[in-house]
Amino acid sequence: MVSSGWCFLAAMIVAYGIANLLQSVAAARTTLHHTFDPGLLLRLASHRTYLVGLACQVGGFVLAFLARRDLPLFLVQASVAAGLGVTAILGVLVLKWRLPTAEVALLVLLFAGITGLVLSAQPAPSRQLGTAGLAALAVALALIAVLGFFAVRLHGAPGSVALGSLAGLAFSAAAVAARPLASASTAEALVRDPLLYLLVAHSVVGQLLLGLAMQRGSTTAAVAAMDAAGAVPAAIVGLLLLGDRIWPGREWLAGLGFLATLAAVIGLTRYAEPQHHHEVARDRDRGMVPAGVPVRPRR
Repeated sequence: MVSSGWCFLAAMIVAYGIANLLQSVAAARTTLHHTFDPGLLLRLASHRTYLVGLACQVGGFVLAFLARRDLPLFLVQASVAAGLGVTAILGVLVLKWRLPTAEVALLVLLFAGITGLVLSAQPAPSRQLGTAGLAALAVALALIAVLGFFAVRLHGAPGSVALGSLAGLAFSAAAVAARPLASASTAEALVRDPLLYLLVAHSVVGQLLLGLAMQRGSTTAAVAAMDAAGAVPAAIVGLLLLGDRIWPGREWLAGLGFLATLAAVIGLTRYAEPQHHHEVARDRDRGMVPAGVPVRPRR
């Protein structure tokens, strides 16, 4: 019998791809922030585009949560990166983004890597995290927030990559919390589990960091950095502590698939070009746009 997790996984990829696109458009229309200000989320929420994108991301989050009930973290977290491919395709078709040849090749490599992971992953329920695991997630939350406070001082592509990477670590920690939490037998058990509140806290911090990252230039670089930083920790924790499994004899395929996926998302942080703010910068250089004035991306 085919696990329902596969259906949740496919729907998750589409939902995250649409969410990335809509949120990047809203971030480009919001005044650039240079501080770790949670008020950015409120300002982004004033854009209908962002709210629709956020709804898609929440949908993707729920679908990922359901997929983690049966599927290993190394597959689910790496598959989140496949949403980047959906984002790129929609950006080309809807917003007329121009993707360099290197970026197209890396997107192909990304989908090849995800395919290898799909073929090697063995569905299985999760083991539970102990008290030490809960403490580690709480410490990670504080550390990510502190690093984010300093990372907002970076601008351009370095800022996108640094903040996107921290967002990935936050979402990775949320995924680690979600894997055993998805096995909760009742709603009461779910609400009483401290993992739920750690999951929510990491998700909120990750969302703020992602919004800041998208403001600094390339949507692809921000999301790729997020996916690269988020995939490895979750995969390691899942295999070592949560009982994630690989089909016997397919370990090599899982390894190649994971390396290909990781190489693709890291490569995308190098080759990705800004889809919004590079046009603003050129216009400012020509004296057409005053500094500090947000500009809507060309459609």
